[in-house]
Amino acid sequence: MDVAARAGVSTMTVSRVLNAPDLVRAETRARVLAAVRELDYRPNQAARQLVTGRSGVLGVVSIDTTLYGPATMLYCIEQAARQAGYNVSIVSLGSLTRRSMEEGVGRLRTQSVDGVIIVAPHESAADGLRHLPSEMPVVAVDAGDDIPVPVAKVDQRAGAALVTRHLLDLGHESVLHVAGPADWLDANGRIDGWRDVLESAGRPVPEVLRGDWSSRSGYELGRRLAEDAGVTAVFAANDQMALGVLRALREAGRRVPEDVSVAGFDDIPESAYFWPPLTTVRQDFREVGRHAFRLLLDRMAGAGPQARVLVQPELVVRESTIRRA
Repeated sequence: MDVAARAGVSTMTVSRVLNAPDLVRAETRARVLAAVRELDYRPNQAARQLVTGRSGVLGVVSIDTTLYGPATMLYCIEQAARQAGYNVSIVSLGSLTRRSMEEGVGRLRTQSVDGVIIVAPHESAADGLRHLPSEMPVVAVDAGDDIPVPVAKVDQRAGAALVTRHLLDLGHESVLHVAGPADWLDANGRIDGWRDVLESAGRPVPEVLRGDWSSRSGYELGRRLAEDAGVTAVFAANDQMALGVLRALREAGRRVPEDVSVAGFDDIPESAYFWPPLTTVRQDFREVGRHAFRLLLDRMAGAGPQARVLVQPELVVRESTIRRA
């Protein structure tokens, strides 16, 4: 009412400017927004919820991790929601078991969130996703395909295939893979893509070496690789492990890329500044965040649970891989 009086318009016009500005003439909209700034007006979310039945708050459940992929995904989801006018409440979990996910979603329900996005890259998350309250709109990110909620994710299999095919095209007989932990869906998808390309090309499929996403594990496995003169190409399942491999090879006197080509996955901001700059696979986390948010809006509007969105990754070729002499 105060804003309406200051701008010389009706309270209904103020409401339209705040909720559907495109329906109001530019001159009137500018006058109302000027009054909003002068009076430092803020909409009352509690009052708005009473009228609309919506809180304007979305919940996000994620594992408690400092890994680049999940952390960046969380940021992009939050940005997409805020740009659309939603506030975001985040619950970080130590693990994605059925019990922890039920507790996390339960905490969000006490805040009357309108819907929940769950970042679920672990195999263990599937059971929890199947037993969430049916009345709560839920979307999963980085989850498996056999769950009853919409899913948005990067096509990990396709990304691994891109980098493996790139290394074979450079003249390498085969590609050794430093994989992520066995309970991560992303790690297993990257193994599948790597193996698909080697098998379809009729090339040897080496034993998978399992790391834990850390540079330390990449370094320890890289020391083993450096002892095998037959290894000429290494695909690490993330850039941090690739960094460890690069150091181990350098310490052993194996030159990169002259003796061994090395590639990673994720395209972390630092990967262009490794020495040599790292060939890697870029994931469009911003696009996944936008799709996840749009799927949740559709779910809140009553859409079915079977929607699946696969975002395609991109190969970024740098100086850590060259054609084999």
